[in-house]
Amino acid sequence: MAGEKGILIGGELPSSGGRPGMTLELLSIGRKLADELNEELSVLLLGNGVNDAEGQELIAHGADKVYIINDPLLATYHPDTFATATEKALREIKPNIFLMGRSEIGQDVAPMVGFRLRTGVAMDCLDLQIDAASKKLMMIRPVYGGNARAHFVCTDVAPQMATVRPKTQDPAPRQEGRIGTVQHLSAALDASVKRSEWVAYNKWESAGGVTLPNAEIVISGGRGIGSAEAYKDTIEVCAGVVGGAAGASKACCDAGYAPPGLQVGLTGQRVSPKLYVAVAISGASQHIAGMGTSKNIVAINKDPDANIFKVSRYGIVADYKQVMPAFIKKCRELVGKSE
Repeated sequence: MAGEKGILIGGELPSSGGRPGMTLELLSIGRKLADELNEELSVLLLGNGVNDAEGQELIAHGADKVYIINDPLLATYHPDTFATATEKALREIKPNIFLMGRSEIGQDVAPMVGFRLRTGVAMDCLDLQIDAASKKLMMIRPVYGGNARAHFVCTDVAPQMATVRPKTQDPAPRQEGRIGTVQHLSAALDASVKRSEWVAYNKWESAGGVTLPNAEIVISGGRGIGSAEAYKDTIEVCAGVVGGAAGASKACCDAGYAPPGLQVGLTGQRVSPKLYVAVAISGASQHIAGMGTSKNIVAINKDPDANIFKVSRYGIVADYKQVMPAFIKKCRELVGKSE
């Protein structure tokens, strides 16, 4: 590719299994980068039946242009069809920078497209900046299990590609009166691009229907919870009361106390909620790598030397059995829920 210009965001729609909130977060950081480079900020939407009104809404949140690709094969998310449509769009649009969320879709599509375009992709970035000297995209991501942050730059390839961790950017605000353009592209997809079929899809949710990636509050339990019954009666109940999601450490899941889909950590799900409550979690580096960017971390552990206290804003040194019943009771009072 040659003549690359502008910043393009891979948007997500709920109708195709995406996370629309991630698109607003990308618009926030994308607008900042575009203004620094004095380039156009665009969004690519894939689906079937995507209308101009959805595109205009993204323009109101900071986009200059929205590209829409409608195709029956894009009605629901599939990595092969989405990667193929995205690749074709990038070859036509030729952006300087292409950003996706580190979501279920972004984790599949970004590396596939990066490989096909022979460019580099920095996954799971916490922040993005423009290097003042080279005007290249500086991609900042965690390394060594979250214990350090590294800066990456793609020097001789385009587009420069990165995925951004959810909840690390504030959503772009809506601005009445913003003007932009909506353009429809054709992917001309063939069913032969699909090399696999979904057999089943298991989606772990808390009692209130809140998923871990979307939760503003996460209540997580560790191996110190002691049993599956205690996990259910303490972690899941508390998450339901506060309208959050239940999570767990790897050790908790390995012990069979919590379903594997609720694992938070380096090899599980990465979350960045406004509030993360770690109950009976020691704080191994692998777990911190998955929740260390949470806005407020509260740790409850009877070991005063537990590593989790090093990253927590508030710490309670006590047996969770002495703390959580009173905590849950107070939460019920505050939100007006009865047992």
